[in-house]
Amino acid sequence: MALRKPRTTKIPWQGRIISVQPRIRLLLSFDQRQHSYLGYVLCLNGIYGENEGEFLIAVGKGVYKVHQFRNGMELNGLAVPVADLRKEVAGFYKVSGVKVINKPNKKIAEAPPFQKVPPGLETYRARGHRRLSKTTYDKKCTPCIWGCLMPVEIIIDQWNPQRKKYRQESFCYGPKNCSFYKAGPTRKVPGRKGMTWEEEDWVDEQDTAHRGMND
Repeated sequence: MALRKPRTTKIPWQGRIISVQPRIRLLLSFDQRQHSYLGYVLCLNGIYGENEGEFLIAVGKGVYKVHQFRNGMELNGLAVPVADLRKEVAGFYKVSGVKVINKPNKKIAEAPPFQKVPPGLETYRARGHRRLSKTTYDKKCTPCIWGCLMPVEIIIDQWNPQRKKYRQESFCYGPKNCSFYKAGPTRKVPGRKGMTWEEEDWVDEQDTAHRGMND
């Protein structure tokens, strides 16, 4: 079930970052779309509460600006379980008390998957994205700063905006010549009275037309 009972008690967590990607929410209404640039999502391998393993934490722009998160960093802090899982990719948010325990020293390779410190959110906005096969995302792109798994809120009927559906979609903000990239099937947006809008290839081409193949 997507909705959780509100919980304000913060739980302790600690772990090593294995992925840093933008935290972007997508709102769709037939052929219209709107992005909300909220911060970043950290995937860590470690301990959260009484559990151990991989977990996702959503962080805001301010925390990111202070710590400049990147893969390999070891952190700890406090966080609250997400109240509505339909609107977040991460399981935790409202992070506080973040402390960096260790920073990686190894040189970062300039090859996919790209793992340097992610740019500011305005860079993602300016670059635009292309749809990315979910299979490719899961197998190749989860460590990459240019990958993004977005929670998607779909307004089925603009005259009755309470009619909504939710899903997740994967996107790529990276160079067009990336050897890992696969678009996957086109995506369909349901509308009122059974209508459907299909996001064909020209949508991605239009959004990234200002970038060259190496950019």
